[in-house]
Amino acid sequence: MAYKDLHDEAFDETTIVKLEIFEEYAQAWIPTFVMRGDAVISIFDLFAGTGYDIAGVPGSPIRILQKIKANIGNIFQKRVKVKVFLNEFQPNRKTQPKFQLLRESCEKFLSENPDVKRAIGDIYYYNEDVETLFPKLIAEFSAQPSLVYLDENGIKFLSDKYLLELEKINTLDFIYYVSSSYFKRFGRTEEFKKHIELDIDMLTINPYQFIHRNVIEQLRARLPEKSKLKLYPYSLKKNSNIFGIIFCAKHPLAVDKFLNIAWKRNPLNGDANYDIDGEAGKVQLQLFEAKQPSKIEVFKEKLSQKVFAGEITNNFEALDYAYSQGHIGSHAAELLRDLKKQKLITYSGQPLVNYDQVYKYKKQILYKILSQ
Repeated sequence: MAYKDLHDEAFDETTIVKLEIFEEYAQAWIPTFVMRGDAVISIFDLFAGTGYDIAGVPGSPIRILQKIKANIGNIFQKRVKVKVFLNEFQPNRKTQPKFQLLRESCEKFLSENPDVKRAIGDIYYYNEDVETLFPKLIAEFSAQPSLVYLDENGIKFLSDKYLLELEKINTLDFIYYVSSSYFKRFGRTEEFKKHIELDIDMLTINPYQFIHRNVIEQLRARLPEKSKLKLYPYSLKKNSNIFGIIFCAKHPLAVDKFLNIAWKRNPLNGDANYDIDGEAGKVQLQLFEAKQPSKIEVFKEKLSQKVFAGEITNNFEALDYAYSQGHIGSHAAELLRDLKKQKLITYSGQPLVNYDQVYKYKKQILYKILSQ
């Protein structure tokens, strides 16, 4: 497979979406731990690139520094140290021009923003193959709250060797960017299987636009039985290829923040930059056929069935169910308000299906089914 240097051309639309999602999550993640008063927090970008594309658009390492700057007041007030670890490596190259560009880009940013330099002290630069670097950083991943960004050109770091090692760490959120199309193209080759072996027949039996979702389902099945780690997809379509983000975290607040970012970007499906479920086609079919339910409507119907089956009786259970289905709390709250308006259930006040009421204030609201 030919090596592609992304610095040779401007970032395409799909790459920009990927970078924006990572940036939006970094903006949500940093103040969470800064305001909590953790002494040290760490951000790792293990496939950092050059800092900017050829048109001067910031890549992930510069966006990290920009988000630190955006939170600089609280960082100083809370006396939090932000550690930044950046790695860039070009395999089979005697010289490493991308690494040099990365270092130059970041050092220039820091010289122009001395407040950020004061907040982070030194950036830890690495010019190593991630397979070699990964075991050296494991202790750092778990030493303090950490955000890890793995933007590889392939699928290697989805293997159990890496995924299950990261799964062990409680205060770690990590974001993969993977080439899901590679599973269909190369999944049966021995070279591919030596890194990760999934059921390729199961991936290809379903329509191609769902391949990233299907990869996530199989990865979830590889986690330990009692694992608290949650995995969420965000599919990205570029021409005929499908790539994807995999967001991984254990804490419900991390899940809540990512899902709200995803659904804000695409209110139709919350997990793709394209019409993955054919929502537009469903609207057109309504002229000739019975109405096809949207993704949100399907979720609400399933939630309604669980409420009337007595499986969901309060807002704690409703929120956890929403998260498990990749939905935000407001989708569940909408359904519960409708059921109350129809006098099918009753509860005191509002349904309170949101992170603050459930996990922060622990205010429980009981839902009672009304007899008809």
